[in-house]
Amino acid sequence: MPRRRRPAFQAILLVDGYNVIGAWEVLRQLRDRHGLEEARRGLVESLVGYSSFQGYNTQVVFDAQYQDTPGSRETITENVCICYTEFQQTADTFIELACSRFRNDLRKFEQRLIVATSDRAQQQTVFGYGAELMSAQRLLAEVESAEQRVRGRQFTKGRSPGRFLADSIDPQAREKLARLRFGQLEP
Repeated sequence: MPRRRRPAFQAILLVDGYNVIGAWEVLRQLRDRHGLEEARRGLVESLVGYSSFQGYNTQVVFDAQYQDTPGSRETITENVCICYTEFQQTADTFIELACSRFRNDLRKFEQRLIVATSDRAQQQTVFGYGAELMSAQRLLAEVESAEQRVRGRQFTKGRSPGRFLADSIDPQAREKLARLRFGQLEP
């Protein structure tokens, strides 16, 4: 009997970019001090590590409704991409369309679809399509939690028994390096 292939990502996370920027205090301040581009960059940077840690395929959606440009997609990492909507299309309509398509997609039986937004009307609409909901504040809490867990893992893994680099090398390698240093071993 053939084995079922697991999806590459355990969930697809659609993030309403400007909604989250407006909801996170740190991004609002970044936007007000340094402009929208810096706030977008800050959001994406926050989501890169989180998405990798969670195993999510994250799509950050930004409105381009007032710009006469075609929609575009910019791949940031394997886990994160930025989607700019078409001219006169909002992030809400982009996300709703993606949820509508996912509803009829067979991936729904193997993957979760999560929408991160604090827009109540948007939440109700995508919930009707079967997507899971995550508020912008809950997303922030999860991003911070993931960052703390990663830091904790790095701290415990990265600690060497002593303060010198040589203390973290196994004894056999240390001995070979010493002999090499004193000319007792050919390189």
